[in-house]
Amino acid sequence: MTLPHRRSVVLMFPGTGAQYARMAAGLYEHEPVFTRAVDEVVDLLGTEGEEARSDWLAPEPAVPMDADTRSAPLLFAVNYAMGRLVESWGVRPDAYLGHSMGEFTAAVLAGVFALDDAVRLLWERVLMQRTTPAGGMLAVAAAPGELSRYLGDDVVVAAVNGPRHTVLSGPDAPLDAVAGRLTADGRTFRGLAARSPYHSPALAPLVEPTEALIRTMRLAPPRTPLYSAYTGRLLAPEEAVRAAFWAAQPTTPVMFWPTLDEVLRVEDRILVEAGPSQSLTVIARGHESVRSGRSAVIATLPPRALGPGEDRRSVHAARERLLALTSSGRTDHSGRLPLDLPAS
Repeated sequence: MTLPHRRSVVLMFPGTGAQYARMAAGLYEHEPVFTRAVDEVVDLLGTEGEEARSDWLAPEPAVPMDADTRSAPLLFAVNYAMGRLVESWGVRPDAYLGHSMGEFTAAVLAGVFALDDAVRLLWERVLMQRTTPAGGMLAVAAAPGELSRYLGDDVVVAAVNGPRHTVLSGPDAPLDAVAGRLTADGRTFRGLAARSPYHSPALAPLVEPTEALIRTMRLAPPRTPLYSAYTGRLLAPEEAVRAAFWAAQPTTPVMFWPTLDEVLRVEDRILVEAGPSQSLTVIARGHESVRSGRSAVIATLPPRALGPGEDRRSVHAARERLLALTSSGRTDHSGRLPLDLPAS
């Protein structure tokens, strides 16, 4: 008798731009593991965390979700809680992969950062960002090489999310000028839900104080393999404990597509996006390994706010599919990659 081929499980965590109002709020106080994990994160922030949680659960938040005092802690909390929820189903991830800020969630679950240290680092960076220029990000339907003429004047490639999914970042004025040129040239693009020029030189002032802060923390080599979208490969133990590596991330481009390619090159996988928006699911569906059916991708949450009932239905469907795939060894795939440029 031939045993079914086991496909290893990789948990993926989205980054800044994936947040939306009331993301996963339908799970709060309905999924105990999820609820405890969210509370664990926001309680570490004291009053600021309580206010963020109130806005997250409110029909009309006092502070919009795109504000960094909301997007950063709440996206981290939801990612972390979704990771804990998936693991509570008896699924033991074989590896973790995060996009942008999602790499911090992956690092916590892999054992590199203690949760309280990661939350403190996250919040201190939010406060430090107030000293840097306002800016944003543009997702463009083009390969990085096609966009060289739009770069300069502090506008850079911030992320490579797919063969023709490139994110540009920069301060407001030069980025607005680039948007005008893209429009004039007939390029397809959209602005992302970000108010800072992430992964650009504009955030260079954050690097030195962030490194000093991380040096006060105790970092450990990953207990579970951790892929880094900043290196495009598995994070080596010595890299994982290097403060300079984590401190430089606000100015370093996210090479998500090359990293995903490396993840799927090693072996067939079941990719599980443990976070909102399905942006990484959209990316992964375009990979040949998923399109061919060798690997599979599962989204755990809806792509946008569709109500608390849909949050719960989405999670329950993801759980059933994941447990079916991990128990039987079979896989499936669905859909082509739509022209919907994912968040950074």
